[in-house]
Amino acid sequence: MSDARQQLLTLLSQQSFRLGNFKLSSGGTSDYYIDCRTTTLHAEGARLTGRVFLDEIERRRWNPRAIGGLTMGADPVVVSVALLSAQEAHLHSTEPGVSSAHPMIHGFLVRKSEKAHGTGQRVEGFREKGARVVIVDDVCTTGASTVQAIEAAIEFGFEIVGVMCLVEREESLGRAAVERAANGAPFVSIFTASDVRAEHLRHRT
Repeated sequence: MSDARQQLLTLLSQQSFRLGNFKLSSGGTSDYYIDCRTTTLHAEGARLTGRVFLDEIERRRWNPRAIGGLTMGADPVVVSVALLSAQEAHLHSTEPGVSSAHPMIHGFLVRKSEKAHGTGQRVEGFREKGARVVIVDDVCTTGASTVQAIEAAIEFGFEIVGVMCLVEREESLGRAAVERAANGAPFVSIFTASDVRAEHLRHRT
């Protein structure tokens, strides 16, 4: 495990993981709760999230033009990755106008429903039809929010080359739902809930 990945796991276990009795947005109950936003909106957590997601995207050679997901769990992940990709593109660019080996990855967000005013569009930000994109989410339980983002991206005209979530809860058939919607695009979880729980318990002892 890379240093950034281990640091992100530790931060998630300390900032985002709680044991107890919780009711989930899916309607189920659980003996633990993960609120990834307390990590992805943490200054150091944002840096680590961008690093880990970008490393995984580059390792898999997906070469996306953009990254996006359903607001608002995906929002900080999208911004962290887009910002880091721009920093690296500038860092590795040898001269103006020359293509970098580290291209920028732009961001887009998917509204839960279309706006009733303005342009009425559901996809905000990067909007290039036919572009290769990666769909991201912070937590995947039933997969409903991830599936919504996938469906909206396909409807808009994006080509989905990968799907990623920060933490997969490993329950409620969430992975199967996401993989079915992704139609062949790989689904990658950075961590599982078991990983975060184990790290949380390790630091309690």
